[in-house]
Amino acid sequence: MNICVFLSAADLPEHYTRPAREFGELIGKGGHTLVWGGSDSGLMKVVADGVQEAGGRLVGVSVDFLGAVARPGADEMVVAKDLAERKALLLAKSDAVVIMVGGTGTLDEATEILELKKHALHAKPVVLLNTAGFYDGLKQQFRRMDADGFLPLPLTDLVFFAEDGVSALAYLEESAGVQ
Repeated sequence: MNICVFLSAADLPEHYTRPAREFGELIGKGGHTLVWGGSDSGLMKVVADGVQEAGGRLVGVSVDFLGAVARPGADEMVVAKDLAERKALLLAKSDAVVIMVGGTGTLDEATEILELKKHALHAKPVVLLNTAGFYDGLKQQFRRMDADGFLPLPLTDLVFFAEDGVSALAYLEESAGVQ
């Protein structure tokens, strides 16, 4: 399975890096491919290291202006013309999406992926990985949107909230019918 992961390229503390590395290792050990922003810095590097060291494949999608931080040694690296094309390519190359901790770029990616799914422009499973309670506030907001009628489909059909990488990957594999 090709798993797109949206996450930060920032250098972050251990309570974010350890779960990111563990999730990368789960992807690699499961024989899956990481499809990610292609960066060799911050959490993007941590996840890619975990995947690669556990035997998984790396498919990066970068942009020209981030070429200096693109990961050398990825199995495949595509360079998009801009961030919009990058998001489209990341989605096109993946079978499932995981949203990990990140800043405004990750939030932009997450909301676009969920909006596309809401309008049935893709049917890929989407997981919001709530490492260290990072997305507790967003989870509460989504629940309110659902309860108050702002979502045209049930929240559970839109996104799965996982508290750890094991439950995130189990959900994706179950959704994809992987034994």
